[in-house]
Amino acid sequence: MIAVLSILASGVSFILMRLRFSHMHIIFYLVLGLSFLLATYLILWTLGAHGRYTRLAMILRRCYMICLAVGLAFFLVMQGLIISGARTEEAEVDAVIVLGAGLINNTPSLILASRLDAAIEYLKTHGNIPVIVSGGLGRGEIITEAEAMSRYLVARGVDESRVWKEEASTSTYENLRFSMFLMKEKGLDIENIRVAVVSNEFHLYRARVIAGKAGLDAIGVAAETPGLHRRVLYYFREAFALASELFL
Repeated sequence: MIAVLSILASGVSFILMRLRFSHMHIIFYLVLGLSFLLATYLILWTLGAHGRYTRLAMILRRCYMICLAVGLAFFLVMQGLIISGARTEEAEVDAVIVLGAGLINNTPSLILASRLDAAIEYLKTHGNIPVIVSGGLGRGEIITEAEAMSRYLVARGVDESRVWKEEASTSTYENLRFSMFLMKEKGLDIENIRVAVVSNEFHLYRARVIAGKAGLDAIGVAAETPGLHRRVLYYFREAFALASELFL
């Protein structure tokens, strides 16, 4: 019965993911992972029920529990790193970079709006430095993320002359790398500057790792992720994204 429910849950979450329900891609992979762990345990339990395989099943169960414990410990380490970076740092900076996070009907998504709001507050207390809005044209969109972000900032009082648009990127690495090229084109000495990278708190540690790979000296500005359910899902997903960034 449990196995049937796991299969049904995986199937339903997959269908909802394909229908583009919000956050269902995260839930699908979570359900799929839990279903795999459950299926593995049931196979080992069934194997152990046959007398001739009892010793083999016992060895495999121990290996299973060890792998599970190591995996959990690794997950907790990743979460510790994520939490350690989930804060706004204070330092003198020469520019602000706001990382894209998708549009809905050609306006910033809730996640992206939270980043832009954090950038607005940060700019109020950090002089007349430029803010780079970074994000290209997504699937089904008719304007770039950067254009939508620029409109959002200007409509809320940010001087348009301070807003620089980077409109070609499709990933966090490209956000930062292409923004660095833009700053160079605008006359900034990219070898001797520090930037403030604005993203949601769960993403900041990885964003700073990627900034280092892109050649930028960066501090983080944390935007609060709207909604507890989003926070839980994104923190969960970020552990695997961070592991991939660090080790693959």
